[in-house]
Amino acid sequence: MDHDALYRSKLVSADTAIASIASNMDIAMGMAVAEPPALLAALARRVEAAGLADLRLWYFHSLEAAGSTLLRQDLLDRVRPHCMFLSGIERALIRGDRSGRDYGPIEFVPIAFSESPALFSDRIDLDVCITTVSPMDRHGWFTFGASNDYTSTAARRAGRLIVEVNPAMPRVFGDSLLHVSEVDAIVENACPLPEVSCGEASAEEQAIAAIIAGMIGDGACLQMGIGTLPAAVCALLRDRRDLGIHTELLTPPLAELIRCGAVTNKAKQTYRGRSVFTFAMGDRAFYDFIDDNPALHALPVDLVNDPRHIAKNDNVVSVNGTLQVDLSGACNSEHLMGRQYSGSGGQLDFVRGARASRGGKSIIACQSTARDGTVSRIVPALDGPVTTPRNDTQIVVTEYGWADLTGLSLKERAEALIGLAHPKFREQLRGTNA
Repeated sequence: MDHDALYRSKLVSADTAIASIASNMDIAMGMAVAEPPALLAALARRVEAAGLADLRLWYFHSLEAAGSTLLRQDLLDRVRPHCMFLSGIERALIRGDRSGRDYGPIEFVPIAFSESPALFSDRIDLDVCITTVSPMDRHGWFTFGASNDYTSTAARRAGRLIVEVNPAMPRVFGDSLLHVSEVDAIVENACPLPEVSCGEASAEEQAIAAIIAGMIGDGACLQMGIGTLPAAVCALLRDRRDLGIHTELLTPPLAELIRCGAVTNKAKQTYRGRSVFTFAMGDRAFYDFIDDNPALHALPVDLVNDPRHIAKNDNVVSVNGTLQVDLSGACNSEHLMGRQYSGSGGQLDFVRGARASRGGKSIIACQSTARDGTVSRIVPALDGPVTTPRNDTQIVVTEYGWADLTGLSLKERAEALIGLAHPKFREQLRGTNA
């Protein structure tokens, strides 16, 4: 096969690539760094010019490329975003909506991240998948780059696959290959990838990070999210030995642990010697680090986030944030001030996987208060849905300490959690628990 000739035969402009998209189609979009800017802009132009209607867009975690094109407020009478994890893009659209509907123009789809590939395999008849990939190699293979997640499944289940080739997208190892023969249309677009920074941890987060780092020994297998708290935890682990990584999201702080030698993956039981992830976000130096790096292994999210697969590794330490913890230990990590704020993502997947791991620890962390100290995050009852049920919650950490809820009665749990609350809310909480 002449791979270069096949590539050239499928190379078209973005407008030509999406010309076959019609009204009433289901479209899957690569998430986060894999959003295809040129294809999204072309599709937005087509919606405007051709009067397309009832386009159903399926995705997790949008960024600015989608927010400035297909997810514009003025197009949402024709585009129906079926979003499974809200970001700032959707939150702004909901705030700007005047319809009075709970989610405004967003069709929020509650689902665990691990189940999203099955959604595209078994439940949704996808017409089109659009995503960004790394450049083709001399053997005819692209890779899904920084976003394997559900995209590798959706790409092969859709009736038509359109890829945007970006030389900035890192080439990754693992189950991430896509052959040029599988692709229907190719668009080239050289542009910088979206960059995400961690920011500076607050004093409370630094205190929480120190508590969590004290629970992580040599040989632990890490799952960390994004944000200032996970970054602060990682910064305190540089002196550990033979750490491993099996994480939903790969970030620059985890990459730093690989660079400094703290992560070797020697103690893992699965994919020994390699850091496993399903998607990645960071800065340009981070993308350069993961490019063509054989120590990193990208896999679909239904494997990475499968609790049974997570638990095959010993000493898994999962660190997740939450918005509220009630006095029984149930956690709301996605609903804020009466509104859907994010989504369940992979939190419960890793809570269960870490708990089932031999020597594992599932850690739920939060500052004790919100809104400049005026609201307690330890509450008598949750204000939103249960992201992590009380049966699954293991260790809870605030800046005031930590509590392992395993085996505790409801009364004992309440007393332990009240001890993690800010002192000014403790008597109030005891009164509600009397």
